[in-house]
Amino acid sequence: MNTRRRERSPATQMIIGLFVIGIGMLFLLDNLGWLDLDLRVHIVPTVLIAVGILKVLQTRTQSGLFVGGFMILFGSLIMLKSLGFLHIDWRTLWPLLLIGAGVAVVFKSVTRRKTLEQEGFTLDKDGSDSVVNITAIMGAHKNRILSQDFRGGEITAIMGGSDLDLRQASINGDAVLNLFAFCGGITVKVPIDWVVVLEGTPIMGGFEEKTVPPAAGAVPKRLILRGYVIMGGVEVRN
Repeated sequence: MNTRRRERSPATQMIIGLFVIGIGMLFLLDNLGWLDLDLRVHIVPTVLIAVGILKVLQTRTQSGLFVGGFMILFGSLIMLKSLGFLHIDWRTLWPLLLIGAGVAVVFKSVTRRKTLEQEGFTLDKDGSDSVVNITAIMGAHKNRILSQDFRGGEITAIMGGSDLDLRQASINGDAVLNLFAFCGGITVKVPIDWVVVLEGTPIMGGFEEKTVPPAAGAVPKRLILRGYVIMGGVEVRN
């Protein structure tokens, strides 16, 4: 419940609004000639820092905190270099990005089971997960869930894609799936008796639902999708 309230908090929405206003003001002042900024250089680190902050505020896992923190750090390094405060070669920065992605994968694999236990989730006897924690960075991730007590989880796609197949799974009541896509895409396939509720926020991206409404009188099984899609897309279908 704390996570749900945090994701809907006005503070998070305010950060998004202020960031969009700030970027718009920079473009306007630069076009009017009041500022002399090379937006092609400064806009990239600014976006990375803002997206990293948004990820930290949105995530509920330790691996998500690591991904968001690394984006903030990498964006800050690029910003300091472009402003002349840090003298480091680009050939050094790009390997840092690859190293950070590798460390994120290792960190996630080590802490995954511990995180699930702390959140109160368990693995089913058939080996399938009742909760997912998927991170796709510059790559593709496909996963099929067989759990008959699916509770939700978190999916992060950064310059990559994730395909989650839930068509053989089931839920008891509601399940919440937190999504975060930055320059990437997420596809979620659900059974025909599920009701999909979209509560996400698209930023130069979009949520698209292609599901068929369940039959009248069926027991309601709701999958609630929350999170942010930034220059990417989320598709949900049967």
